[in-house]
Amino acid sequence: MYEPIRTKSVHTTAAAPQIPHRSRAEELDIRLATQLTALLTVTDELHALASRTDGTAADGAALAAAAERIAEQVARLSGGHYPLRAEPTDGGAAPRAAALHQRAHTLAEHTLALATTRNDTAVTALAAERVAAHAAPLPDLATA
Repeated sequence: MYEPIRTKSVHTTAAAPQIPHRSRAEELDIRLATQLTALLTVTDELHALASRTDGTAADGAALAAAAERIAEQVARLSGGHYPLRAEPTDGGAAPRAAALHQRAHTLAEHTLALATTRNDTAVTALAAERVAAHAAPLPDLATA
């Protein structure tokens, strides 16, 4: 009753075997590097804000050191390519600093989860340190 199909389907691609596929480990490395780059951006913002406001020199130095360590881990995960560093924005005050610490805390938690999945001890330790560092300045939301 129906005539059989004699041509190839339009859904069959000739280049299908040539599509590069990444392993699960490579995908996790990419996601981990992306999370670390986002954390680096927020850390740079906090460092710039600490240097413009009345933040202590120790806070600024700690944030600068953390940013360098984060950049080194991104480079390690990205095949030796250091991430591009964005120029921090201008302006801000205490509410902005609190929001940045909240964002950094969230990013550090996500990074910690990915690093644990990847079994990357160096990034796990760094992410745990950043979670603790950014948890201290956060206000207690239960009492607010």
